[in-house]
Amino acid sequence: MDPAASEEIEAVRDMVNRFMQKEVVPVMDGYEKRGEFPRELIGKAGEAGLYGAVFPESVGGSNMGYLAAVVIQEEMARNDVRFSSCNNQQGSTCPSCIYLGGTPEQVRKYVPNLIAGKTIGMMSLTESGGGSDAEGNLKTFARRDGDVYRITGQKMWASMANETDVGVLFARTDRSAGAKGVTAFIVQPKKYPGWKAEPIAMHGLSNALRTNVLFLDDFVVPLEDRLGEEGEGFKIIMRTLQAGRLTVAGKALGVARACFEDALGYANDRVLRGQPLGRLQMIQSEIAEMATAIEASRALVYKAAQMMDDSQPSNRIAAIAKYHASQTVKLCADKAQQIFGGYGLAREYRVSWLKSYADLFFIGEGSANVQKVMIAEDALGYKLADRHHGKTGLRDIRKDDITKEAAKV
Repeated sequence: MDPAASEEIEAVRDMVNRFMQKEVVPVMDGYEKRGEFPRELIGKAGEAGLYGAVFPESVGGSNMGYLAAVVIQEEMARNDVRFSSCNNQQGSTCPSCIYLGGTPEQVRKYVPNLIAGKTIGMMSLTESGGGSDAEGNLKTFARRDGDVYRITGQKMWASMANETDVGVLFARTDRSAGAKGVTAFIVQPKKYPGWKAEPIAMHGLSNALRTNVLFLDDFVVPLEDRLGEEGEGFKIIMRTLQAGRLTVAGKALGVARACFEDALGYANDRVLRGQPLGRLQMIQSEIAEMATAIEASRALVYKAAQMMDDSQPSNRIAAIAKYHASQTVKLCADKAQQIFGGYGLAREYRVSWLKSYADLFFIGEGSANVQKVMIAEDALGYKLADRHHGKTGLRDIRKDDITKEAAKV
């Protein structure tokens, strides 16, 4: 039986839709108008289990897996993509970094509260001059000073850095060691000095959940909050971004479906020359292309999730799924806006801002061109995408390694 069509997955899908329609959709516009961070809603989503699908029960997760996590992301984004923008920080990249590379004590201290929505998470890697080349252009530096590190530098696109309680940040500890000079740190901006986050004005994106430029001036991180050993940061982030690509692909799929559904409704309701707009063959052609692209992306995204649930090599398929979903969401947003005509630019219709999120998912968690390079180099045999599978020495979230470690003590 296809796991994607199982009763369990359909129950998850139904639960997410009910939660979003009851708790988020009726109030999210208010948060947007006020520019207010929806901390209460994040807490409710955490309580409902929307952030813990891939994590074992030993740290407060539901152990449902990556397929369930993708469906959660898909349905949240389909209902209100603005609110879904916090998912990676709460249920993917931030807690995953800690679970993969942290000590058992760090995992138990930080991960349960993040996936429960009790603390606000963040993950910061990118810098203004680096973009996708994090290894080559990472300049933020962490200097050891006795029992603490002092971090100085500037980060870019640090989502929720202005609200975070606990985050993960990457900095160099050795300027001459390339990838092996990058170290990961658990950061607590409200507890230690030297942190300044400034929200970036973004056209068409959320006014409540912001991305930021981050300034670090001797920001303090205690030694016990280093994540892994010095020099292990790059392998932690590379492993984490594999799942991050998948979850962003799930969001892209959800937004593509939202554009498609809105376009269907408008094409049936809008009357032109005495008949619904959808009766025109030109419109039908656009609808057919959207439907086909969505089904193809869904198959790829769900396949990648199932392979990750089975702990199979998945970096290549995650890149393919993310690339295809990013193409699909842009196609669907463009075609939906064309079907709406001038109304596609009006704030009255959500397709006007869904278009901005389509552009975001084309770039976020690795741009389409970066995915293409990875896919092509793998196909040509230059650099196999799954060459590090099973060799990193990091934990496997799906195997509940924390419980196994505790049993050995």
